[in-house]
Amino acid sequence: MYAAINLILTLVWSGLLGGITLANLVSGFLVSYILLWLVTRGQRGHDGYFGKLPRVFGFVGYYLWELVKSNAIIAYDVLTPTHHMKPGVIGIPIEAKTDLEITVLANLITMTPGTLSLDISPDRKTLYVHAMYIHDPEALRRDIKENFEPRVLALLR
Repeated sequence: MYAAINLILTLVWSGLLGGITLANLVSGFLVSYILLWLVTRGQRGHDGYFGKLPRVFGFVGYYLWELVKSNAIIAYDVLTPTHHMKPGVIGIPIEAKTDLEITVLANLITMTPGTLSLDISPDRKTLYVHAMYIHDPEALRRDIKENFEPRVLALLR
């Protein structure tokens, strides 16, 4: 409900400023978010929307950084005469339980250049991932398990 109100107030703000531009939408979103937060403090359901939105922005920043890093690694490997690839498939134990959690996690891993989600084990506790650069399988497993998966699950739970 708060998300819908926030979007409506954002559009009203943009309209009042004379047009729907990126700057008007961003400023309208921030102003309406702060106003909604101030007006609704202490109400039931307040923490859900206002607690999750910062996590969404944090995850978007984290994921964009991961995209930049992986693209840079692949670009470097393509542009240099020697290849540094060490491809392989690893199994990653996961905490994701629902179809949505597993699907979102697998798809975000696949959308990151250099990695591809292949399959989920029959007991749904291990995700098999093909990676182009597996110099240290435990480090890759740990990175997905400790950095990537908890951020995805925090958004969905």
